[in-house]
Amino acid sequence: MAITAKEVMNLRHRTGVGMMECKKALSQTNGDFDAAIRLLRETLKGQMDERSDRPAAEGVIAVARSDEPAGAIAMIQLLSETDFTARNDSFIDASRKIAELALAGPDGPVTATGQMTAIIDQLRITIKENISLGEAVRFSGADNARFGAYVHHDRKKGAILRAEGDLSDDLLTGLCMHITAARPVPLAVDETALPADQLEEQKQAAVAEAKATGKPEQIAEKIAAGKLRKWIDEHTLLGQIYLRDMDAKKPVRNYLPKDARITHFVRYGLGN
Repeated sequence: MAITAKEVMNLRHRTGVGMMECKKALSQTNGDFDAAIRLLRETLKGQMDERSDRPAAEGVIAVARSDEPAGAIAMIQLLSETDFTARNDSFIDASRKIAELALAGPDGPVTATGQMTAIIDQLRITIKENISLGEAVRFSGADNARFGAYVHHDRKKGAILRAEGDLSDDLLTGLCMHITAARPVPLAVDETALPADQLEEQKQAAVAEAKATGKPEQIAEKIAAGKLRKWIDEHTLLGQIYLRDMDAKKPVRNYLPKDARITHFVRYGLGN
């Protein structure tokens, strides 16, 4: 049967696939619009799956949140092969939809659901790149939980945070900005959350360095304790100097209201 230009254009608008591919699909399905869509998804997804070994090092970060009582927050990475694709409006919009789907799921690391996969497959078909869900996480809280979020303007890095207590929205955002920009990147909220093996390794290194100075043992122990304390402050959120008030040279812990605490945070960075 004859396939009209209008039918081809309608299929193109629906799928984003090129005119020639749309015309071919309509011809093979005798003009059945829905069957043509299914055919394009099957054939072009197969072609895109052959590209899955190509590196997807670019992409964007997106956040979705609900601040209702017992709210939640989610952050995802949507990965692409090129930065050009990552700046595409449809790609950015898809990342937001996937973040909303992650928000509706359970706490913890997020794996791609059927709905997420459908969104990603559509991008792979229309953009013709290896696109995938990178790291993703969701966490929630009780009625007194507060959430902070920040995504940099380039959408390449960002952070989310869960806290309890009377923290202002400005401080919550500022803390997430700090986590995003801080160097070194904080490894944990405080000393108690640092990996035990890493902490022990730093302790042994500090002791060995102090003993190498030839100082008496008691003095060497004090030197080692000081070095370890400095390392802990430099690598924990509460110990780092708050970047939004650098001139004050005060650690983050000094900016928290009484009885407030940060329970955990997550930082994502593409390319850094």
